[in-house]
Amino acid sequence: MHGMDFLKDFATDPEFCKFLGRQDDSVNLTAAALELARDAYPELAFAPIFHWIDDRAAELSGPVAGAASDEALLAELAGCLAGRQGIVGAREAYEDADGSFLNRVIERKIGIPISLSVLYMAVAERMGLPLQGVAAPGHFLTSYETLDTPLFIDAFHAGKVLTYSECVQWLGETQGAAPEVLRKALEPVGPRQIVIRMLNNLKTLYAKQGEWRSCCKVQHRLLALQPAAYNERRDWAVIALKAGRSGQALKMLEHCLEGCPPDEREFLEKQRQEAHGQLAQWN
Repeated sequence: MHGMDFLKDFATDPEFCKFLGRQDDSVNLTAAALELARDAYPELAFAPIFHWIDDRAAELSGPVAGAASDEALLAELAGCLAGRQGIVGAREAYEDADGSFLNRVIERKIGIPISLSVLYMAVAERMGLPLQGVAAPGHFLTSYETLDTPLFIDAFHAGKVLTYSECVQWLGETQGAAPEVLRKALEPVGPRQIVIRMLNNLKTLYAKQGEWRSCCKVQHRLLALQPAAYNERRDWAVIALKAGRSGQALKMLEHCLEGCPPDEREFLEKQRQEAHGQLAQWN
């Protein structure tokens, strides 16, 4: 990809590099999420976050061991994170990149569904509870397999525990999703899908706020994860141009123009002209 060396670009992010090497099974999702946060907070130390997670797991070991049912066990987890720690969802978290970053979610005590879910999964994992991410439409959840049916945790709404049928009904009402769509959407997803969804949230937010340099970093990760995807290459070019990286943008635009859908050609030609114009100003 135009001499891009993604492994070199992300050499300081070992978890992210595992995705690039297709070693998804060995990715530590918590550390991978913190690598995304470090793009915004270069001095971020991971150890205090892991200590915090360990402390919550230690706090929970007694209550969880004594829980009489799966529901009671998950209620203990919610009681710790949403109750005693006060970490819950908030609408304003959607308007701020900090709502996606685990370090800031712990500090500010608010987050968006996916970052809160990753935090729940991190604490659950330390306790040996297999909580999995669920990329439900419009609202990320976690699921816990019981002997007969999965239970779902809505970390955004104070760790509310839902049965499968409650989950289908609630998502049908709030997201307008049909039951047959939800059957597939409520299956667990792996760390790659979770990180891509976190990155897409950040990309949308940064673009809306005109934070093109930050958006560029996010898009570079998205392209590294999906180097063959035309739409990621196109977005990389457009965002790089807005971030003032006109030379690199021009190269990518020319590459995209070789095989773009006919209805995008005019738009990409305009972007190419703009890139040429920017470069002419520098020369």
